[in-house]
Amino acid sequence: MTQLAIPAVFMRGGTSKALVLHRRDLPADETRWPALFAAMLGSPDPNLRQLDGMGGGISSLSKICIIGPATRPDADIDYTFAQVGVVDDSVDFSGNCGNMSSAMGPFAYDEGLVGGPRDGETVVRIHNTNSGKVIAARFAVSGGRAEVSGDLHIPGVHGSGAPVALDFLDPTDTNGKGALPSGQRVDRLTLADGTEVAVTMIDAAVPSVFVAAPDVSGDTGAHPAAIDADRALMARLEEIRQQASVAMGLTDSLDAAKARIATPKVAMVAPPAAYDDLSGNRHAPEGHDLQIRMISAGQAHRAVPVTGALALACAAAVDGSVVQRQIAPGGDPQTLRIGTPSGIVSVGATRDPQTGTITAARILRTQRRLMDGRVYVPLSKTTE
Repeated sequence: MTQLAIPAVFMRGGTSKALVLHRRDLPADETRWPALFAAMLGSPDPNLRQLDGMGGGISSLSKICIIGPATRPDADIDYTFAQVGVVDDSVDFSGNCGNMSSAMGPFAYDEGLVGGPRDGETVVRIHNTNSGKVIAARFAVSGGRAEVSGDLHIPGVHGSGAPVALDFLDPTDTNGKGALPSGQRVDRLTLADGTEVAVTMIDAAVPSVFVAAPDVSGDTGAHPAAIDADRALMARLEEIRQQASVAMGLTDSLDAAKARIATPKVAMVAPPAAYDDLSGNRHAPEGHDLQIRMISAGQAHRAVPVTGALALACAAAVDGSVVQRQIAPGGDPQTLRIGTPSGIVSVGATRDPQTGTITAARILRTQRRLMDGRVYVPLSKTTE
């Protein structure tokens, strides 16, 4: 035998795709997981194609999800997310993927890991081990299987599908440092060239740092490929991300922050303006409340990570934040319309009117099982 065969399901969740694995089918020694996951997806690949694995050459297609029995009483399943590098073989467990979260409830239902009605609507409470938070996924089932056909269109995915409503409960403070880990609504970071930029650092759904696009000479209407090609801009955003990682207490040094590719996310935000999405559709300023371009694992995201969108919605609910300052007059954080490279995404965050605490954040996604079987990994790569 020259290859290891592991049962796997290949799924789309929102605008991402991932291999979904049962914890029971993986080595009990979790230190073996990173090499295994990188080999499954075909990393590292300096050609950015991951041809020798299941990855798709960009961060949103280079993901692993692991499902197991719940380890807390208020959840039905445990879900662990791994972001795998493309150019390198880094595997980061520090943050969740909100897009793939939409596939975890249907996966658990279809695999018989949770109970529920044969027809109608069911709810699966998902414990995301990366963040320590619970996500309630509500979706339709038909004939004992999760429904995939429906009328919901989401930007970045052609066609329509059955909606999955994701409620991220108590979404802030995923790393034990508070919703605003620095204690400030706005911080000022000094870059290596002496430039001082205002940022909002928030830990909600995923630790994130937001900066106004003009402050870094960026353009939130730009094509992701153009952002990737702007090395000076990408270097500034990465410097902000690394400084924020230390300031938020996620890492204790810039070197450690460099190695932690998945968190914090960094994003440019700006007021609404006319722009063309990746499909060539023109979006007028009045059709959205603000624009975002987010960097995910070193690449400009082709849409926006769900967790990043939820972090944005939560930051928008913080009075005086960098994000709130970009919102068009009349914009409501509970129904925020975000201009992304793939179109307009609607998200929302709710606050307790008495305490000001953000209690939940919600987004609608679609999902579909694409294939199941076994994923093969050369034995030589499982022992490297």
